[in-house]
Amino acid sequence: MDLAFERRGTGAPLILIHGIGHHWQAWLPVMDRLAAARTVIALDLPGFGDSPELPAGVPYTPESLADAVESFCALLGIREPAVAGNSLGGYLALELAARGVVSSAVALSPAGFWTRSEFLYARTVLRALRATARALPPEQAARMAEEPASRALSAGMLVARPSRLEPMALIAATQALAAAPGFDETLASFEGLMPPGPPKSPITIAWGEHDRLLPRRQAVRAARWSGQRVKLLNGCGHVPMSDDPALVARVILDAIQPFAPG
Repeated sequence: MDLAFERRGTGAPLILIHGIGHHWQAWLPVMDRLAAARTVIALDLPGFGDSPELPAGVPYTPESLADAVESFCALLGIREPAVAGNSLGGYLALELAARGVVSSAVALSPAGFWTRSEFLYARTVLRALRATARALPPEQAARMAEEPASRALSAGMLVARPSRLEPMALIAATQALAAAPGFDETLASFEGLMPPGPPKSPITIAWGEHDRLLPRRQAVRAARWSGQRVKLLNGCGHVPMSDDPALVARVILDAIQPFAPG
């Protein structure tokens, strides 16, 4: 698919995949750090950000979104890139590793390792965030982004350190969440979502210490599934890139560097 994306840097390719309701700009805090070592391509999934919706008749599921990422890479002539994703994007990174089409995958707080009650909780929170984003008049959203207390209230579920969020970044993220045509169907597809099949490519899983959407106890299940210890991102929330850009970039680069093509 012809997806919206941002490309920076040189070297072996690294694809970055955002979470549900977000857009490629979620990766801005870490992009230049990653681009110092790699060609970094942050994309908007179909139906999110500036990317077109999936073709008529194609359902929004993690599998169809992974297909879209595969097609996108083929369109750019990219074979077996490294991939890193957050939340839904983390699940997609693991799905691509299960297909064996990436050189390595890093998943930050990936979806799919929840219990039934944890899924219902996450779905309720995401629906509430979406409803709030759609109901806020633009001028009120701008005021909330500028005020520290309001910023903490609106973003505290997703980041551990709302004060580190740039107001304009929060405004843009709120607009992306409100406008995403793929949100509702994608969220509905999470019902009964299980972890992907066994990975055929090397993987690394990391979890925010203060993840309030997908609590870090889910990391224990991810560790059991993967047969390896999950890294803990100290001081970080569910979307860790703005909480500690240096830590997140280091975890990603340390994980993928041994598997760079050539």
